[in-house]
Amino acid sequence: MSRTIVASDNAPKAIGPYSQAVQVGGTIYTSGQIPLDPATGELVAGTIDAQARRVFENLRAVIEAAGAGFADVARVGIYLTDLSNFAAVNAVMAEYFQQPYPARSTIGVAALPRGAEVEIDLVLVRG
Repeated sequence: MSRTIVASDNAPKAIGPYSQAVQVGGTIYTSGQIPLDPATGELVAGTIDAQARRVFENLRAVIEAAGAGFADVARVGIYLTDLSNFAAVNAVMAEYFQQPYPARSTIGVAALPRGAEVEIDLVLVRG
């Protein structure tokens, strides 16, 4: 099965040797997004809520470039440097998803690229 690279100018450019997303058949795998402002490439300042919203907006840009939306998301992976931010990120996630909700994991990590506090990746499946 062939791979199709998905890219959006409305999301931050990759900061390493990877693609913003890859589609294989009806499945789309996004790379993790951190709260980078796509216009400046800089980490957004502010609360964890503001950072999480920036991440979800970056992800929205990538999945829309693939012709998909949040309703197509089957799995969400969330990585937090401070698990006390779980409830705040959970509340932001609820702004982007409706029932039936995707599967999800939330993992506490020691550090993330560029000093980010949150990173999120998605797996989407389209019929």
